Amino acid sequence: MTQQFYVSPEQLMKDRADFARKGIGRGRSVVVMSCRDGIALVAQNPSPSLHKLGEIYDRIAFAAVGKYNEFESLRQAGVRYADVRGYSYAREDVTARGLASVYAQSLGAVFTAESKPFEVELVVAEVGRVQDADHLYRLTFDGSIADEAGFVVMGGAADAVVGALRGTWSADVGLTDGVRAAARALATPAGADSDRPGTPALDPSVLEVAFLERDPDTLRGSHRAFRRIGGPELETMLQGGQDS
Repeated sequence: MTQQFYVSPEQLMKDRADFARKGIGRGRSVVVMSCRDGIALVAQNPSPSLHKLGEIYDRIAFAAVGKYNEFESLRQAGVRYADVRGYSYAREDVTARGLASVYAQSLGAVFTAESKPFEVELVVAEVGRVQDADHLYRLTFDGSIADEAGFVVMGGAADAVVGALRGTWSADVGLTDGVRAAARALATPAGADSDRPGTPALDPSVLEVAFLERDPDTLRGSHRAFRRIGGPELETMLQGGQDS
């Protein structure tokens, strides 16, 4: 009869956490930033079709790093949750806090009960009618939730990007300026200063950008706040930052 080796629960949880962190650390960084006119989402992503940013509901967006198949399944589940809740009750009853709670339960259950944890980190963002009502919920692989203020950075180079953004972000920054600051921060090597003269932004071909606009009813006549930015519009946006 084969003897089974004993592994303490503490060691098992530590091994799972280390495994998940290594997987997330290999992912390219994502920035989610509260701005004067809404919320800017900027991801380092060379793929034109495998999105790391997505729309969940009217004023709610999703950003993720890690394994694509795992966070895409979570995004789709979030869309189904939001659609059912909005249809069963009212559109106003679909909130980022409720969605983040559902994600936390799912991630926590996988982390403790399954053989392999999800190698993902998520942000659920909800844009308010005023900036003080913006919500950025950060969820980690074990189901932990943090209600962040200002901006959130995820991915392998998160520490360097956070350091680069600290000197450029403020609550009064506009969406366009926020995208430029995020693109420069994502291009900044570890230990460098993104605010120094001549710091280039990442090339638009390796960026995925989206907005949650604060007042889409006035801007576009729609209650859906999510809008993707790409192509010539993104190129012009980044070029304007380099020329200024």
